[in-house]
Amino acid sequence: MNTPTADTKPPLLIVIGGPTASGKTRAAVQLAHALGTEVISADSRQFYHAMRIGTARPTREELCGVPHHFLGHLALEETWSAGQFARAAEPVLQAILQQHGTAILVGGSGLYIDALVKGLDALPAGNGKVRTRLQERFRRDGLEALLSELEQRDPASHARIDRSNPHRVIRALEICIITGRPYSEQRSSPRDRTDVRVLRLALEPDRATLYQRIDARVDRMISEGLEHEVRSLHPYRHLNALLTVGYTELFRYFDGAIDRGTAIGLIKQHSRNYAKRQLTWLRRDDTWHRVPPDDVDTMMRIVQAR
Repeated sequence: MNTPTADTKPPLLIVIGGPTASGKTRAAVQLAHALGTEVISADSRQFYHAMRIGTARPTREELCGVPHHFLGHLALEETWSAGQFARAAEPVLQAILQQHGTAILVGGSGLYIDALVKGLDALPAGNGKVRTRLQERFRRDGLEALLSELEQRDPASHARIDRSNPHRVIRALEICIITGRPYSEQRSSPRDRTDVRVLRLALEPDRATLYQRIDARVDRMISEGLEHEVRSLHPYRHLNALLTVGYTELFRYFDGAIDRGTAIGLIKQHSRNYAKRQLTWLRRDDTWHRVPPDDVDTMMRIVQAR
């Protein structure tokens, strides 16, 4: 990171956050067009090439010619941590800032956003045996069993973790087991980096509108062929990337554990639960400017005032 001198104005990093289906991609594209810049995606679910429909990865048409980085670039077998993302995204960010003076970071994965904007705590590397054991337990006993163990080992993490995200729960438990200490005791509160001006825009539709958007998005995924996509990935269901809303429910349907209607209903319910968690994460930090999802004029006024 290059720290600016006292007489220069740091470049601008616009961070667009919001719950799933709130319109983050559309807002990022419109702002990027207006500002003549590029977008870095911090949506960890959209990194995987094979998971196009179930992660609502934007189409070429939806990107409207705006360069986007880190969309569909990973194979299912690859596991990308927030730290790996930040290390890969840093040179891309610097190149965009050098060329355009402004960059846009967009996504609903708060940990990945923080990794690039704040940096990460020095936590231990993953342990393959421990993680595999936890993943097998998740598939056998469900997420509640892991949450119960996390509550015993680390009540503080249990109280604040995204309980609809098995990746986070498994990682927190993995750290507890590897180190013999609560995950929460190993976390700090890093501050924003100082080589850029960070401007956060949080898209917050009203709850009823958001839930309508989520339900409509799931229906659209089904009509676009989500079942075919998930069925084609069934042999890989043990992989970390596929422990994801939209995939786990349909795997259960294909296995005969639930019927089709129940699976679709659970995708909608779990997506709404995930959206609530995302909103909670956003509201923990008062540096976010809260804006209606479709009000790009207000977003531009906030950017220009910065």
